[in-house]
Amino acid sequence: MTEWWRGGVIYQVYPRSFQDSNGDGVGDLPGIIARLDHIASLGVDCIWLSPITKSPQADMGYDVSDYCEIDPLFGSLEDFDTLVKQAHARGLKVIMDQVVSHTSDHHAWFQESRVSRTNARADWYVWADPLPDGSPPNNWPAVFGGSVWEWNGTRGQYYLHNFLTSQPDLNFHNPAVQDAVLDVMRFWLERGIDGFRLDTVNYYFHDEQLRSNPADPDFRHGPHSASPYEMQIHEFSKSQPENLGFLRRVRALLDQFPGATSVGEVGDSHRSVELMAQYTAGGDTLHMCYGFDFLGPQFTAAHFRSRIETFFEIGPDSWPCWSFSNHDVPRHVSRWAEHARSLPDLAHQTAALVLSLKGSVCLYQGEELGLTETDLLFEELTDPRGIRFWPEDKGRDGCRTPMPWDQGLPPNGFTTGKPWLPLKPEQSALNVAGQNADDGSTLAFFRTILAWRKNHPTLALGDITFCDTPEPVLAFRRSSGNDAMLCVFNLSADDHTVAMTGLHDGTSLEPVSERAVLSHDSLQLGANGFAFIALDSSSTATLGGLA
Repeated sequence: MTEWWRGGVIYQVYPRSFQDSNGDGVGDLPGIIARLDHIASLGVDCIWLSPITKSPQADMGYDVSDYCEIDPLFGSLEDFDTLVKQAHARGLKVIMDQVVSHTSDHHAWFQESRVSRTNARADWYVWADPLPDGSPPNNWPAVFGGSVWEWNGTRGQYYLHNFLTSQPDLNFHNPAVQDAVLDVMRFWLERGIDGFRLDTVNYYFHDEQLRSNPADPDFRHGPHSASPYEMQIHEFSKSQPENLGFLRRVRALLDQFPGATSVGEVGDSHRSVELMAQYTAGGDTLHMCYGFDFLGPQFTAAHFRSRIETFFEIGPDSWPCWSFSNHDVPRHVSRWAEHARSLPDLAHQTAALVLSLKGSVCLYQGEELGLTETDLLFEELTDPRGIRFWPEDKGRDGCRTPMPWDQGLPPNGFTTGKPWLPLKPEQSALNVAGQNADDGSTLAFFRTILAWRKNHPTLALGDITFCDTPEPVLAFRRSSGNDAMLCVFNLSADDHTVAMTGLHDGTSLEPVSERAVLSHDSLQLGANGFAFIALDSSSTATLGGLA
C-alpha cells in the first residue's frame, strides 16, 4: 500500500465545536457525519478526531476514564463505526486522538492504584514518597500551574500529574502499562481506524531517579510571566531516552494494519525539532511528528527556514507534519495579524505556505474559512488553563468556538440550542454558506490550492532548498526528478520587489499565485503576496535582493 500519509493533508475536527445534532449545544459524531461532504469537498486526505472517548471532561476529553467507550456526549460506538464507514466511502482516512501519557482520576486503573501500595495496579501510575519535611520529591511544575505532585493520604504518597491534578500520569517504566496501552490501540485499529494522533508523545517517560529540573538560563522574568513551567529546562520530567523503545512498539503494532499511521505531538520548547526528527527516523518509529515551532508568534523567513533546515539536517529520512493552528493555540490569522494588511490575504498566504513545505500538513477546522481567534469574556471561559492564568493567558477557548455553517445570526446552524462556547459576529460573518457562494472567498481558495497541490506531487514529496533572500521574503525550491517549483512569499504588510535572474522566456506564474507580478528580471509581491513558478530541473533561475 502506498504511504498515503507522506505529504498527505490532515483535517483536524474538534468534535465539541463542529456540528451539534441533538440541540444540547455540544458537537457530536452524528453532527460530524452530517458535515462529511464539507470536509471531502476541501480535497484533504484524512480527518483527525480530537478526543471522543469517555471522560468527565475536566480537560475537554483529554482526561480519559475509559479508552474503549465513546463518551455519551458525542454518541455511541455505533455512531463511530458509521462515521468511519461514511468517511471511507468519501475517500477520507480517519485517525483519532490517543491520550495515553495520563488518564482521568476516574479511570478504573487509577481508582485501583490509589487504594494501596500492594494492589495489582499499584505501580501503574507514578507514585513517590515525600521528602523528610513532607514536601514533594522534586521541583517539577505542572503545565496548568502548581506542582506536578499531588498528595494521596490513603497511600501516604504523592502522584505525578503533568497537567491537572485530575490527570494522573501513567508509569511507562512498567511493561504492563505499555502492554495495556497497546491493547487499547489494537482495539481501535481492529474497529477500522486508520491511525492515531498521539497526545503529548514526549511525556510518556519520566526520570526514574526523580532528579529536579535545572532553571532555564534564558528565561527572563517580567511582570506578566504566565507560568513557572516556562522557567525550567524540562530535562528530567519528560523527553526521556526510553521513549524511543516504546515508540518502536507502537510502530510494530501499526505495521500489522496496512495503511495505518501515527502523528506524534512533541511539546518541548528546547528540543522540539530534534525530538520530531528522532521520533520519526529509521522507519521503525512514528510516521510523523509535529511540534509548536510554527504555532507561536514568530513569522519571519529566518524562523521558517531555520526550523525546516534543522529538522532535515538532524533526520534526513524523518518526516514532519507542519501546522499553523490547532486546538491548543490562538488561531494564526489573529496571531500573525500584525504582519498583514488584510486578514483574508494572510489566510490565503499562510495556506499556500504550509501546503508547499516539505512534509505532511495538518489543517484545523475553520482554517479554511480564515476564522480568527474569538475574544471571550472571563465568565464565558471553560478552559481550566485560561481560568487559572487569566488575563495574561486567556487559555484555549478562543480557538475552540463552534464552526459557523449558515448565514444569519449566531449560532449559524451549529446547534438549535445554546452553544457550549459562544459564536460571535466576527466569526459568524465568515460562515460556510456565505463563502460557498463567493468564488473569491478563503474557502474557495483552499479548495483551489488543495486541488492544484494534488496535481503537483513535487510539493508533497520533493526536496526543499532555500534561497538566500532577505527579510521579509521567504523563498525555496521544491524539486523532484525533472520537475521543480519555485515558491516565494512576502511575509509582510508592505510591497516588495525581488530581483530575479535565469528565467527562461515564457516562464509564468502558476494560477494560484496572488498579488504577484513576474517580469524577466524581477518579481513584484504585494502585501502577503506569494508566487509559484514552475521550472525544469535544468533551470538556473535564482532570486536576489530586494529591488
